[in-house]
Amino acid sequence: MTEPAPVRAPKPLYSNVSPAVPSPCTNVCRLDEEKVCKGCFRHVEDIREWRSADDERRRVICAQAHNRRARIAP
Repeated sequence: MTEPAPVRAPKPLYSNVSPAVPSPCTNVCRLDEEKVCKGCFRHVEDIREWRSADDERRRVICAQAHNRRARIAP
């Protein structure tokens, strides 16, 4: 009989919803050729990181998205 795999403590994840930094998602969810969402202007890697990002990192992601939006749609 095989031994069960050892139980690992779950990775700490921040909440996907933060009262301090709300998600900029607009539910458009379409990537352009540079892998930037056409709805929220986050890069796909930023979208993936969002769930585990703390509030400080989320603010940086939002600022970068805001800058992308300003360059594309002045």
